[in-house]
Amino acid sequence: MKNILLITPPFTQLNTPYPATAYIKGFLNTKKISTYQMDLGIEVILELFSKNGLTKIFSPITHHPSPNIQRIYSLKDDYIKTIDSVIAFLQGKNPSLARQICSGNFLPEASRFEQLDDMEFAFGTMGMQDKAKHLATLYLEDLSDFIVECIDENFGFSRYAERLGRSANSFDELYNHLQNELTFIDEITIKILKERVEEVQPKLVLISVPFPGNLYSAFRCAQFLKTNYPNIKLSMGGGFPNTELRELKDKRVFEFFDFITLDDGELPVELLYDFVESSDSEASEEKPFKRTFLLENNQVVYKNNTTRHDYKQSKVGTPDYSDLLLDKYISVIEIANPMHSLWSDGRWNKLTMAHGCYWGKCTFCDISLDYIKLYEPIAAKILVDRMEELIAQTGENGFHFVDEAAPPALMREVALEIIKRKLVVTWWTNIRFEKSFTTDLCLLLKESGCIAVSGGLEVASDRLLELIKKGVTVEQVAQVTRNFTESGIMVHAYLMYGYPTQTIQETVDSLEMVRQLFELGVLQSGFWHQFAMTAHSPVGMFPEEFGVIPEQNEITFANNDINFKDKTGINHDKFSFGLKKSLFNYMHGICFDYDLQDWFDFKIPKTKIPSDFIYNCLEKEQNFSTKPNAKIVWIGGKPQTEIFSKSKKGNSWEMMKLTFHNKTQSYDISVNAEEGKWLLETLDKISVFAENKMTFSQLKSDFEREFDDFELFWFSKPIQVLRSTSLLVL
Repeated sequence: MKNILLITPPFTQLNTPYPATAYIKGFLNTKKISTYQMDLGIEVILELFSKNGLTKIFSPITHHPSPNIQRIYSLKDDYIKTIDSVIAFLQGKNPSLARQICSGNFLPEASRFEQLDDMEFAFGTMGMQDKAKHLATLYLEDLSDFIVECIDENFGFSRYAERLGRSANSFDELYNHLQNELTFIDEITIKILKERVEEVQPKLVLISVPFPGNLYSAFRCAQFLKTNYPNIKLSMGGGFPNTELRELKDKRVFEFFDFITLDDGELPVELLYDFVESSDSEASEEKPFKRTFLLENNQVVYKNNTTRHDYKQSKVGTPDYSDLLLDKYISVIEIANPMHSLWSDGRWNKLTMAHGCYWGKCTFCDISLDYIKLYEPIAAKILVDRMEELIAQTGENGFHFVDEAAPPALMREVALEIIKRKLVVTWWTNIRFEKSFTTDLCLLLKESGCIAVSGGLEVASDRLLELIKKGVTVEQVAQVTRNFTESGIMVHAYLMYGYPTQTIQETVDSLEMVRQLFELGVLQSGFWHQFAMTAHSPVGMFPEEFGVIPEQNEITFANNDINFKDKTGINHDKFSFGLKKSLFNYMHGICFDYDLQDWFDFKIPKTKIPSDFIYNCLEKEQNFSTKPNAKIVWIGGKPQTEIFSKSKKGNSWEMMKLTFHNKTQSYDISVNAEEGKWLLETLDKISVFAENKMTFSQLKSDFEREFDDFELFWFSKPIQVLRSTSLLVL
């Protein structure tokens, strides 16, 4: 028996748990409140995609099926026979099956495999395990097509009935849908939920709804619990209510939930628990709540009447992934996009470096909401402590920092702390392409285990980047992506089209910029998405300033995405196919010589961007001045030394040869013997493992106590050799 049951309803991710319940469980641990958490999504998927589940879905077809569905049905025995082995393989438990999958004639194949001819080249350099994962993913997608046509039209691997949750200004459609009979997927969901509720016997159930694709299932679960366990109190929180339910008025929602909380969940949940635990829990008028909707006197009210402040990030505890079926998640590779494979392949412990966004100015972003507006970084030592705790708990040392944009200064401190503790971790995060990401910082991040970053290039046009208030230029983005790429960190760019006032010429020029970035190899991955106007962004709040006319609807339920008309009158939808097709080819290193017109079946203007624009951005002279307060850090090892004499015109003097070994090569430098001794001692002082870091001005003063002209030494060829490998200015 536990006090609280935390649930993520179907469906979110197949390969790793969504972290919201783990964050809340970690916090409640600090309050000694007992909890149990479950990811209903993965449990339903595993039940559905099993011998037993497929046997049930392959009941006789009563409608007239499409040829593809007829084919899948004809192969039902092959699917039923192979499904358990394929799922085990995708769980990492049956690696030898990869050879059989790749050798052909093992997996039944339907229409999803028709795209293989186009994709075969993309896997030419991939290992057998990855290729087998991709083939197994296509096999599951064929089964998904069958489920959608024959069993449940709303099914999707990472969403369920998403249409019902998207910009549902009124609750009517979802409410009416909830009066229908349970679907096959609902029945599996409710069966698993019932077993868990009877086992846990909670007083309070918290359902986290991160996305529109979790909303319908959340209400189905709540409906079942309200009907069958009326004494259990139910609350909804998470990303969906945080962004969409801020103007909730429809009291029918409270036929399903007792409470809906907004924004950071720690204090609201603690107060809900206190309320449920108190004996007179009916008298809610007097009870303190934090950012909570509830029904009072048959009216929807919003209570924020506590005098207590939210918890600081240092006080919320370490996320706790216990109870979740960590060894049962399945890694899939859907498409040959390097960043998307990071999302869906492998298990990642999810952490946050900072609450909110340190930039907080982008005009398309929900910067008016607390989860972005209130910026609070976590101390590097606390963060790395949490990483070590999670490694011990989960056995996994992969980390995805889920920040809106990780702060460069904190990334530097976290990297130094990881290296100092000699931790072996693999991590990636989201960033802004800002000039703080120097060559040296990127080398440090790589050394600490950073493998990839994703960031918003958005519209590759300086006019629009200024309008977006992105705080970067295309030239700066090119240089930063080069710095990451050269250090061995993969770069993914989020790309946007259809931003208010964007012209057709700017869309074409933006595509040309992207083409050049890929051709020069400084971007490895990207994704185009069409601009969406949200209610809590500057564009949504002040549409007249951006030349858009919003469609006004009465809001009684959800409010986030807003339909609008752009005063330019341009139909941006028509660019979608060409932008995505060109990007697919650029990501695979081909078709750079195609005319941009070739990607579109309608006339576009010629680009006005010179063909060497990005090349010239990358050729610009680096700024050689070093800030006096910059930290100087040595991340290499101790060199071997040898003293030798050098003679010229009858004079001889002693030199020191220092031989360095790093992971991939050996190299040596020679300096004056006295300077060599100073350098040897200094490398110890500035080592990444040293407690106190030296600044550039301290290093200069230290050198000039014994020798003349530090700049001459600092810019000498031997030191430049060290600068290109392990001597970093941060």
